[in-house]
Amino acid sequence: MTNFNDRERGEEAKFAFDEENAFKIAARRNRLVGEWAAGLMKLTEEETDAYKKAVVQADFEEAGDEDVIRKLLGDLTAAGCDISESDIRAKLEECAIEARRQFMSQG
Repeated sequence: MTNFNDRERGEEAKFAFDEENAFKIAARRNRLVGEWAAGLMKLTEEETDAYKKAVVQADFEEAGDEDVIRKLLGDLTAAGCDISESDIRAKLEECAIEARRQFMSQG
């Protein structure tokens, strides 16, 4: 019975570790895509820092990426950028790959 309990605790710890890492990668992805969007909107360095944080915060509104996409699309459109939802989705995927790469290279 001890082996089963140890294995169960190990699996729970791995699940928590995986979830925490997924959260960190998603936050990093959102900062990267926020930086990209800030560049398109020609924000200052200070505005860019604030905007990246706002994009990360937007991801807490609902499960999935729709909240982030909605924010980016609304902000970019309001700033006069010619951008589509599919452009944003493609950039999110590109940033997700980069965020995973950066996370894995941390060590």
